[in-house]
Amino acid sequence: MTSKTKFEAPAFTRVGGIAAIAFAALIVLANVIMIPAGLPLTGAEIGEVSAFFATERLAVGIGSALTPAAWVLATLFGAGAVAALWRSERERRDAWSLVGLAGLILQNGTFAGIVATRLALTSTAPHDRSATTALWALHDALFTLNGTFLALALVGLSIGGRRTGLIPPWHGVLGLVAAALQFSSATLAYWVIDTGGVLGLLGLLGWLMWVVWLVAYGIVLIRLNLETPARTSMTP
Repeated sequence: MTSKTKFEAPAFTRVGGIAAIAFAALIVLANVIMIPAGLPLTGAEIGEVSAFFATERLAVGIGSALTPAAWVLATLFGAGAVAALWRSERERRDAWSLVGLAGLILQNGTFAGIVATRLALTSTAPHDRSATTALWALHDALFTLNGTFLALALVGLSIGGRRTGLIPPWHGVLGLVAAALQFSSATLAYWVIDTGGVLGLLGLLGWLMWVVWLVAYGIVLIRLNLETPARTSMTP
């Protein structure tokens, strides 16, 4: 007789859960630093944009310093969710978790462009108004369109989590509503950038729901690992 140890939940799910909560904390922290410093809203006048990036370089620098770690954590979270969902999905020939992971990776790439644009603005804002105008227009477009990829992550991991029974119904609904708001904001990007106002609130509300969804998903992944200890079975 030999013994074989089987794990219902891969140990990596705990890594993914911790990463989800840490990712949420970092993106909130970055906004706590940038928004009180006066980060202009989407569609802001170029004078306001120039003043901010000319005088608040330290805030921009600190915010940008947090983002590489956030991208790593987002990827770890997505991989942890796939580790938790993939076995059940493969048996049903589903791939929703991979859709969610793709969304996270795409939003990482898009936000790299956003942060790079902000760093470039710290150089152009004091000296070149035309370059600042062009860069800010690019920033707003990338920032708003990024809702597409957040929506993809939310839809993939919410549907995957519900179909496998990993997350409760309220969590799945939260993710889908947040996804609808993010996707609506991205679809209406031209008008969001041009007019802001109520349309701008679509993305903000969706983002706040995204943060709550992230933390809740992280807790689920951590608890999944803690509640499914190793089981030993005897095989001849």
